[in-house]
Parts: sequence; structure tokens; C-alpha cells
Amino acid sequence: MLIRALSAEPLSVPLLEPFVIASARIDATRAALVQVELEDERTGRSARGLGEAAALPPVTREDQPQLLAAIEAASPNLVGRPLPTLEALAGLLDATLGLTPVARAGVECALLDAWARIESMPVHRLLGGSAARPLVTDITLPICEPAHMAELASTYRARGFRCFKVKVGKALDADVRALLAVHARVPDATYRLDANAGFSAAEALELVRAARRAGLRLECFEQPCARADLDAMAEVTRSAGVPVIADESVRDDSDLTRVLERRAAHGINLKLAKSAGMLRALALGRRARAAGMLIMCGGMVETRLGITAMAHVAQALDQVEFIDLDTAFLLASDPFDGGYSAAGADLAVSGAAGLDVRRREAT
Repeated sequence: MLIRALSAEPLSVPLLEPFVIASARIDATRAALVQVELEDERTGRSARGLGEAAALPPVTREDQPQLLAAIEAASPNLVGRPLPTLEALAGLLDATLGLTPVARAGVECALLDAWARIESMPVHRLLGGSAARPLVTDITLPICEPAHMAELASTYRARGFRCFKVKVGKALDADVRALLAVHARVPDATYRLDANAGFSAAEALELVRAARRAGLRLECFEQPCARADLDAMAEVTRSAGVPVIADESVRDDSDLTRVLERRAAHGINLKLAKSAGMLRALALGRRARAAGMLIMCGGMVETRLGITAMAHVAQALDQVEFIDLDTAFLLASDPFDGGYSAAGADLAVSGAAGLDVRRREAT
């Protein structure tokens, strides 16, 4: 394969509601849309591919201007370069975009999309997966007033969402009130808590106790404590009685090693932007699975394009306990078509070549 062209442009889509978590607020996506053209010199076949580099500052060091600058700077070193294997693709991207993982993820996604289109197979097959399986996602409730969170939950429940990822971690008392308000409106739902590293171990455990007293069915607790505070993470893992999922604490292999050694989580959340792309996220997931860990597949605040790419990683992993691929539902508009079909929380990934995502025609 030979890279014939590479470009990037801003991808900014407003959200329906401000996306507020313990460490950040976002009102519109702050991403770069990557486009590539790849050619198979043996057959003469070529294809275009799309990728989304999704920043969420301050969770990611990169913001949209840095993404665009990094991809533009890397383009002369990428265009015209041959890619005999997927391993060669990964090595080339490490050499050119290794210090900018979000930008790297977007470029890699576009190249894999084009590569799979040339090979006439979906991306998850290119990554070693087999037949696609249905995925069922949660949907996220951002931090806001309890009454509004409850209203959002009721609206989503009517649309077919049965599991809610509830953002917590700013103020324990307010989080408890919010959980009680949501549970009162959707008592048949299940819940995944996500503190985005906002709690001490004591606060995290108190929230779990309060949720249990109220009768909430908790599926997991994501990143209750600070990224580097593995002692606190381990305490919650030992004592909460609910699976703890490491997100901010696990970005790469060395992080996973530390979490495993300290028994600081029961599972990990895979994200393309965090792990610098689909290939690394897949490898990290396979290593975590081999160690007996649970897997969540999630994302930053991404459009249909980024969500589709992560869904293909989930398909390639073959077994994923927690699907958190909801942010396209939180956007005020959808700039893309294809990728998957959705019926409430149920996602069916396209079996067409590549990611099968297309830019929506302007009207």
C-alpha cells in the first residue's frame, strides 16, 4: 500500500447539552477530520478513508489546533511512503506522530478505513475479527441539576436506552441527590458510575453505599480516583463490591502493568484517542483480556465516525462486557451517514467494506 494523499480539517459539532464531567466541560466536538487516499500498487486499486481525531481537553493534552498542526507537519513524511504490512503502518505512525496520540489515532483510523476498502472487507475483519455481533450501548448523563438529569434519563429511557453512565465526581452530596432523582424516574434501569478521577477512595465507597441503599443496580464504577493514585483505586477495587474500570489510569502497556501489579482495577476502558489508535487499543484490550480483566469500549466526545471505529475494535476483540459508544446520540447534528444502524441502545455495525461511513451531503 502507498499513501497518496493526507489532509485534515476541523470537525466541530455542537452538543445538545453541555457535556460536563468532573474534569472538563465541552459544548462542541473539538476534533480533526482526517482524509487519506491509499493505493495498492500491485493491483492499482485505490480508496479514500476517513478518520476522527477527537480531543477532549484537559483529558487529552492535544486540542483541535494542535491536532491540525501535527497532522499538517507529519504529512510530508507520510505521503509517498509504502506500507507493506499493518505493522509497518504502526511503525511509521509511531515515528511521525508518536508524541501526539490523538492525531495519530485519527490518521491511523483513516488509513485502516482505506486499507479495508481496498481489501473489500470491514475494518474489524482486517483487524482479525470474525462476524459482526450486535452491540448494546449505555448512554451518558452529564453532571447537571438532579431534576434535569432525571428528565434526560426519562427521555432516553423512552427511546430504548436501559443503562445509564452517570457522571459524578465533583461533589459527593450533589452526586447522591442526582442518582436518587434519576432512579426515581427510571427505576428499571442499570447504572455505570464514572467519576473521571474526581473522588477519594472514601468518597467513592460512600457513593456506592448510598446507591445501594437506594436500590440502584450498579454494573461498574469507572475511574473513581486520580489517575496516579493506584492505592486509592486498589482500595475501591477491594471494597466496593462492584467492578472498577480503569480509564485515565491506563493509556498504554506500562500503565496496564502497574494496574495489574497493584490490583487497582477489575477492567479497563479502551479509547482510540487515549491509546493512539485502533491497533494499540486492540493490542491493549487483548493483553487485558488475557490477564482476566473486563473490557469497556468507549470514546471521547465523538461523532458517528469515531464511534464506528471503536465499534470495529469491539468486534475484533470478540467479547466486550461494557459498550459505551453513545456520544453521537448527544450531538445536535450528524455530519455523517452509515457505519452502523441504531434502534435505541442497540447498534448493528455495517458489514460493508471499511468503516462504511460517508460525509453527509450539505443541504
